[in-house]
Amino acid sequence: MPKKRKSGGRTGSKGGRDSGVHCTKCGRITPRGKAKRVTRWVSLVDATIGKELRDSGAIVPSRQVSEWYCISCAIHTHKVHIRSSADRHKRDKIR
Repeated sequence: MPKKRKSGGRTGSKGGRDSGVHCTKCGRITPRGKAKRVTRWVSLVDATIGKELRDSGAIVPSRQVSEWYCISCAIHTHKVHIRSSADRHKRDKIR
């Protein structure tokens, strides 16, 4: 049977086992090299209060939150798009 992807659908190292991460949406344990990570910035202050603070010149703190998704949940929530075989060979950043 032909191999669909050179990497086997994983990122990172070639050998050994990856530690598992829990999917944010469904809770499935997925190898870290196969899961998709989505990082976003979250404000620690409510939106309306944050706007007033920014208008007065204050610095509003925010922190980075990383969420891990299994492949099926990443596709379902449109974090990752299905690409054609020609597009899979491109080295561009995946949206």
